[in-house]
Amino acid sequence: MRVMTADFDAPTFRSALGLFATGVTIVTARSPDGRLVGLTANSFNSVSLTPPLVLWSLARRAGSLPVFAAGSHYAIHILAAEQIELARRFATPEIDRFAGLGLEEGAGGVPLIPGCAAVFECANRSQYEEGDHIIFVGQVERCAHRPGAQPLIFHGGRYFTELPL
Repeated sequence: MRVMTADFDAPTFRSALGLFATGVTIVTARSPDGRLVGLTANSFNSVSLTPPLVLWSLARRAGSLPVFAAGSHYAIHILAAEQIELARRFATPEIDRFAGLGLEEGAGGVPLIPGCAAVFECANRSQYEEGDHIIFVGQVERCAHRPGAQPLIFHGGRYFTELPL
């Protein structure tokens, strides 16, 4: 297959991608030494209903990559509109992102954040190296959702509790 060379730069590509409104997630895991890791991500998608599979991606340069790559489980939390500050907290480097949260323990010992619109507890099924990211495919072992929850939305580099018309 012949692929044409891109005639645009990375900032142009990023700006164009930003026009696709997405939900906002926090992905959490536990390192082998018990340390909790988590980050805000909007690269989440369903893959299959049978078996139940979802995917998300993480930059190769992310400090948490070794934990997610080697771990047996992680949890993907879809944030509700009222959790905007939580999204910002988990996107902020060099802080204790889990401070003060009333966490529960999920499959494989992963931390579960309360109050989310939905949560998927996943076995780390497969990983694919593509470009500057690693794509993680998780097999959902447990999931739950909060009926009627309004999602937090990311569009054009900003968070929204509803899309502007």
